[in-house]
Amino acid sequence: MTGEPGGAGGPAERETGKGHPMRQVRRLRLVGVSGAVPRARDFVRQALQDWGWLPAATGDQRAAAEDVLLVVSELVTNACLHADGPEELRVGSGSKVLRLEIVDQGSGSPAPRTPHRAGRPGGHGMFIVQRLCLDWGVVRNPEGSGKTVWAELAAPS
Repeated sequence: MTGEPGGAGGPAERETGKGHPMRQVRRLRLVGVSGAVPRARDFVRQALQDWGWLPAATGDQRAAAEDVLLVVSELVTNACLHADGPEELRVGSGSKVLRLEIVDQGSGSPAPRTPHRAGRPGGHGMFIVQRLCLDWGVVRNPEGSGKTVWAELAAPS
């Protein structure tokens, strides 16, 4: 994936990139927030608890929840480092997928570094997102600057 939209992008409240409807969507404003990464992780952890992902009953369910929290950390960190900070986090739950969206005012497009060098510090965020997610992409704001970086992960079985 190049980082550009793989399917229909857009807000989580409509549907995922693969056309899966989202039953529940939560939003967290992050403009000017100190500690955006831990705040985003706590927000998503609470959503996962409310939606029955946590506490996990099996190892697979625990791994799925940990993957979601890792992807949230990576996406919010990227917005902090490369896009003057995140504006909003959206998390949407569907029957088969969970969708994360990070809105920022950055003009760049995140992409995994190639070649990926596991032994070097830094540059692993989008590689991790690409490896853990079913799909991910970038949707540009049609009204001006900024974008939404989205990622979809499989719901635990």
